[in-house]
Amino acid sequence: MQTRLFLLSALSLAVASSAAAATAPHGFVVEVLVDGRPLPEYPARGSRYIEALKGRDYAIRLRNPLGVRVAVALSVDGLNTIDARHTSATEARKWVLGPYETITVSGWQTSMDQARRFYFTREERSYAERLGLPENMGIISAAFFRERVPRAVPIGVEEREGRSQDRSDRAGRVKSETSRPLPAPAPSAAGAAQSQEDEYAATGIGRRTDHPVQYVQVDLEDHPAATIDLRYEFRPQLVRLGVLPAAPDPDALTRRHRARGFEPGFCPEPRR
Repeated sequence: MQTRLFLLSALSLAVASSAAAATAPHGFVVEVLVDGRPLPEYPARGSRYIEALKGRDYAIRLRNPLGVRVAVALSVDGLNTIDARHTSATEARKWVLGPYETITVSGWQTSMDQARRFYFTREERSYAERLGLPENMGIISAAFFRERVPRAVPIGVEEREGRSQDRSDRAGRVKSETSRPLPAPAPSAAGAAQSQEDEYAATGIGRRTDHPVQYVQVDLEDHPAATIDLRYEFRPQLVRLGVLPAAPDPDALTRRHRARGFEPGFCPEPRR
């Protein structure tokens, strides 16, 4: 089955700290999947966070809860997942979901037939850095636009009919546009060695995978019905932000230094 995408050039979280999906008003859903399972999400500092698992491939699952088609502008690190451009949500090329449909976007769309996988990596090795667009790393954004519902036009209202015809003409021109090739990646910046505490998460462009798509024509509302932003960081940064608790000190010598000779109570029975 082909995934549908729409080029629109004429014309962005509320969950518990579990594996629940980022959900917007009206039930639109964005989930980040690793090995097919959604990552836990943590509300903090007015945002939603997930833990980036360095070196692991991931995918993004989108869900349309409405009985009409929607088009989703989906960006990773500020780059559109279809053409790697940095634009407004309205101007962005979009993924089209049918009524009540769920799709999974597993990578950067590089042709009509293939994508290259998303994976968590350091900023210096990210796709955004290779393209020279490193300003918006660490965020996944999805803006959901509803399909415009046709309405009956009273007889004699030529002006309104003219506007409707103009929209139709623009949509036809959009459909005939061809996809501009992705810009060639620039050489990776040589970064100094970093400790894990100083590394920041971003998304790389990984192995090729089959992901056939096709163009469709959709007349969209002018403003998004919902926008979901999901931030991601490596665990040390989530701890520094207060999103996750600090892990126990792994230093064995420090643990031994805290040892004490006596505690109240009796000898416990050993476990069987």
